[in-house]
Amino acid sequence: MNMGIDSYVGVATALFSIGVLGVLLNRRRVLVTLVSIELMFLAASLNFTAFSHFFKDLSGQIFSFFILATAAGGAAMGLGIIVMHVQNNVKIDNGKTERDG
Repeated sequence: MNMGIDSYVGVATALFSIGVLGVLLNRRRVLVTLVSIELMFLAASLNFTAFSHFFKDLSGQIFSFFILATAAGGAAMGLGIIVMHVQNNVKIDNGKTERDG
């Protein structure tokens, strides 16, 4: 069973569309926005890898590797921002955690 390039492009388009909808519909939730951006990165990476495979050229796969490395760095920065936000908004007093209002 051989899949054509149109199957890969269709899956990548669906993933990218879900990512765009996630960014547009959830502007208040930072974590959902970051996951949606990661989904868009993965869709672009899937396209690069699929075209690289079908055209028998490794440059798309190398570029895909750099996309994934950049996405991982962005996820780490986003997680760090979320952790700092939680640390700044939570007080610990006498072993009890209280949230600022």
